[in-house]
Amino acid sequence: MSALTRRAFTASAPLALAALAQPGLAQPVAARPLVIAHRGASGERPEHTLMSYQRAIEQGADFIEPDLVMTRDGVLVARHENEISETTDVADRPDFADRRTERLIDGVKVEGWFTEDFTLAELKTLRTRERLPDLRPGSAAFDGQAAIPTFQEVLDLANAESRRTGRTIGTYPEMKHPTYFEASGLPMGASLAAALRDNGLDRRDAPVFVQCFEPKPLRAFRARSQAPTVMLVGAGTLSDGMLAELAEFADGLGPELKLVLDVNAPGLAATGLIARAQAAGMKVHPWTVRSENSFLPAALRQGDDPAGHGDAAALLRAVYGAGADGVFTDFPELAVKVRQEMFGA
Repeated sequence: MSALTRRAFTASAPLALAALAQPGLAQPVAARPLVIAHRGASGERPEHTLMSYQRAIEQGADFIEPDLVMTRDGVLVARHENEISETTDVADRPDFADRRTERLIDGVKVEGWFTEDFTLAELKTLRTRERLPDLRPGSAAFDGQAAIPTFQEVLDLANAESRRTGRTIGTYPEMKHPTYFEASGLPMGASLAAALRDNGLDRRDAPVFVQCFEPKPLRAFRARSQAPTVMLVGAGTLSDGMLAELAEFADGLGPELKLVLDVNAPGLAATGLIARAQAAGMKVHPWTVRSENSFLPAALRQGDDPAGHGDAAALLRAVYGAGADGVFTDFPELAVKVRQEMFGA
């Protein structure tokens, strides 16, 4: 979650969520928590690239997660943010130097290059790069090898890999800044609903979950599509009344890890949020387990190198043990391994 997204969420939505569906919605892995590949296997390959999603599928992920933004010509593409200087080579392209600008996005001033100023054809000439090269030099070795994928390309990959592997590979798209895009004349919710409908995913049991940090656009999407909806939560206290309100238009809750575990307590004790959300009829998928020391609770770090890997397996065991229905992770191979140890093959 970027600083921009975190600030926008805090300003516009005191709630948030990301998960699966209510009882009765199909789950690809029965009686086991789902492994959701956060931006693909983003700990090993540049995020939101087909190579990252492919890697996650090979490692056993159940769902791949594309964050969605839009191009000037109205195409949904996978990027963590619509400002793309951190994740592409756009700043090195003199032919696009005049596209650098400043925008006010959800109340936050941001300077750089924005997807909504490019056509899809122009974006396709850019090459992706690792967003955290100091922490993930192995992933940075793949810089320049991939293009920005469209949402349709992500769906096509999931479908092709489902046929190849014989297991359902779901997609977990997130609408990024939908209110901003709507005000810019790019109706993200309507475009996403149309894409799901065109791909046979406009149904309650579809292997897709639409997530968002903004309650109003998510509620509006729910009126457009039968696909399960998911609300992301990054901060605050969720009362039982608030959970019941969320359950009216969202099928799952996706809270930040610190909302479901006391990350400063010995043993990473559960806070009780998972059980309360499940009692309200929602599945719960916390985010995001990463292996690098810089992202782990102090007790799980190993060594002093921020890029070194600590005991992320212990964090996964705590999430699973707390009763989560799934987990977002940058390292799906580890999440699959721990799940197998705890729940069997």
